[in-house]
Amino acid sequence: MSACKYGRLPRREAARLNLGDYLVSSQLPALPERCDWAAKVESWPMRLNDRIGDCTCAAAANLIESWSANASSEVSPTDAQVLAAYSAVSGYDPATGANDNGADLLTVCEYWSATGIAGNKVLAYAEIRTGDLETLKQAVHLFGGAYIGLNLPASAERQFAANQPWDVTLELWPNVGGHCVPVLAYDAQWLYVPTWGRLQKMSYRFFERYCDESYALVNPLWFRPALIGWAASIYRFLAGEMPEGPSPSGFRLAELMGDLQLVRAS
Repeated sequence: MSACKYGRLPRREAARLNLGDYLVSSQLPALPERCDWAAKVESWPMRLNDRIGDCTCAAAANLIESWSANASSEVSPTDAQVLAAYSAVSGYDPATGANDNGADLLTVCEYWSATGIAGNKVLAYAEIRTGDLETLKQAVHLFGGAYIGLNLPASAERQFAANQPWDVTLELWPNVGGHCVPVLAYDAQWLYVPTWGRLQKMSYRFFERYCDESYALVNPLWFRPALIGWAASIYRFLAGEMPEGPSPSGFRLAELMGDLQLVRAS
């Protein structure tokens, strides 16, 4: 694990919106038993996270790659683009190596929305309440993934090195670092997250114990009219048509966008 870096800073306290407030349970599609958006991605580059603490931006690049691979054709952000985003959100100086201090998820979401990462901007983002597994799965199913922050125990290093899933052990392992990954798939037993150059399994128990922050992101790369029928109304919104009430997916995108503008202005 010496070749793998961390870089996710603790949750930043600030005004934020919660995804559960914009989901209409009675109109949501039934969650499938399994959902896999990672399968179409051919490989997962390290994205410099073996040398610097850029996991928050590496995770963003992995989401961009997965969204594009599933919706149209795969776009893989370059190391230079990931580095540029990391330098912007953390103050890291690639020339000297100074200020390799990591970044928090909310700062990356704000930068991704306002400036963009690898030429891509998220339209909106909302937090998922800690431990709310059902809403996390809805975010994966409806929006193509979730962006999460973990406090990894030392046991996760051992499990990763041995090509084992991340799971809770009976041993008292200390937490060794904050890490950021995207959740791109789930089934009855596991969540699936790309990190450090490969796809890693994570048990639900592990998620519930070690994840303390997660976000759903609305991205234009994902909402293409040919992707899924229920996404068409959200695509029309991106084209400038303001929908009334929830979309067929049960997601109140217009309300989220309005509230996000208020948060940004505060």
